[in-house]
Amino acid sequence: MDLTTTYMGLKLKNPLILSASPLTAYVDKIKAVEDAGAAAVVMHSLFEEQIVHDQKEIDHFLMTTSHNYAEALDYFPEPEEYRNIHAEEYLEQLRKLKEAVDIPVIGSLNGVSAGGWMKYAKEMEQAGADAIELNIYYIPTDPNLTCADVEQMYIEDLKTVKESVSIPVAMKLSPFFTAFGNMAKRLDEAGADALVLFNRFYQPDIDLERLEVTPNLQFSTSYEIRLPLRWIAILYGKIKASLAATSGVHSGEDVIKLIMAGADATMMTSAVLEHGPYAFEKVLKGMTRWMEEHEYESVSQMKGSMSYQNVAEPAAYERANYIRMLQSFRF
Repeated sequence: MDLTTTYMGLKLKNPLILSASPLTAYVDKIKAVEDAGAAAVVMHSLFEEQIVHDQKEIDHFLMTTSHNYAEALDYFPEPEEYRNIHAEEYLEQLRKLKEAVDIPVIGSLNGVSAGGWMKYAKEMEQAGADAIELNIYYIPTDPNLTCADVEQMYIEDLKTVKESVSIPVAMKLSPFFTAFGNMAKRLDEAGADALVLFNRFYQPDIDLERLEVTPNLQFSTSYEIRLPLRWIAILYGKIKASLAATSGVHSGEDVIKLIMAGADATMMTSAVLEHGPYAFEKVLKGMTRWMEEHEYESVSQMKGSMSYQNVAEPAAYERANYIRMLQSFRF
């Protein structure tokens, strides 16, 4: 049985990728994930805020000493004192992972505004990254900001990173665009090598005792594959970029559905955080068992077979499905 797939030019032994998570801070855990069957790993993100914070620390050192007497040379920090701590540690961890595993390692940049933080895409490439995942985690709270402004920001961010590296670049996106299909097409035309659907926005909660806004982190469930499944099925065959599904992948059946919709790869983290590296082995077993029972010989044989362009009733991916579901309820 052939489980291989190609994701933005990278040949993978199967479609299962460990998505960005705190696990990549531990080489031994990533080795265990590789042994359990993961075909690639996305590093935890290097955040724009971390880089900017460290840059402000550098500026503080330089500005603080600039008004002192030139003779007081010991006021100036040593070079190691004003290095970008977060970026240096991140790049070193990336190097260690590349040395420890045989599967592709994908660097992750997470930010919003175009700026100097994007130069670290090149440094990730130099550190050995096989590709870059650009994660634009952005909530446009300014009511004066138009959808066109937001979309153009994504395009410019992608172009900036693409111009600085020669390795593939994936865009990890949210579903909250006015016309997501058009946005996907524009990113494809701007050079995105893959689209990762979708980013999970961690919704805030309110602590009624402390009267504070608090984060609320919950693991995904299989139900959540439905949103990426729909859009992957719609986009399959319409853009050149690879398509990856993330959020909600917990079983072999989840992977099969997403591959049939048109995904080149599927990403998982919640299942691994809950059950350990064994989650990959479990998903792979479920996937191969289903394929054997239904006489599929390869992943490529399944890919896109249930996409929008290939199903008998494509309207099921559109409004018709919504209407039918509502009308199915009886009291």
